[in-house]
Amino acid sequence: MNLPILPTLSTLLIIISGVLVGIGWMLIRKKRKHAHKNVMVAASISALLFLVIYLSRTIIIGNTAFGGPDNIKIYYTVFLIFHICLATTGAVLGVLSLISGFKDNLPKHRRLGPVTSIVWIFAALTGVAVYLLLYVFYAGGETTSMIKAILGF
Repeated sequence: MNLPILPTLSTLLIIISGVLVGIGWMLIRKKRKHAHKNVMVAASISALLFLVIYLSRTIIIGNTAFGGPDNIKIYYTVFLIFHICLATTGAVLGVLSLISGFKDNLPKHRRLGPVTSIVWIFAALTGVAVYLLLYVFYAGGETTSMIKAILGF
C-alpha cells in the first residue's frame, strides 16, 4: 500500500493532538495543573502543525476527491461535512479554551474545557475515518489544487 506522505503526516498529527487532549483532561482531573498545561500546549502545537500541513496541501496540491463506489459517495459526503463542522467548532472552542486558560479565567476555562475536549476528540476520530476512506479503504479520486481551480493553471 502506497500512502501519500502529507495526508498521512497530518492525520498522525491530529491523532497525537486528540490523544494529548485526552491525557490533558485526565491530568487536570488529577489536579496536575502544570502537567495539564504542558500537555494541552503540546496538543495545540500538534493541531497547529496539522493545520499548516493541511492548508498548504489544500492550496498547493489540492483536495482529493472520494474514489470509492458511487453508491456510498453521498454517505461519505455527509460524513465529511459532519467532520468539517466538528473540526471547525473544535478549533474555535480550542482557541477560546486556550485564551481563557492562559488568562487564568478559570470559571470560563472549566466550562469550555470539557466541551472542547469532547468535540476535539470526535473531530480527530472522524478525521481518521475520512483519511481511511480516502486513502486506505479506497483509492483516492482526482486531486485538484485550489490555485489550479481558481487561476486555471
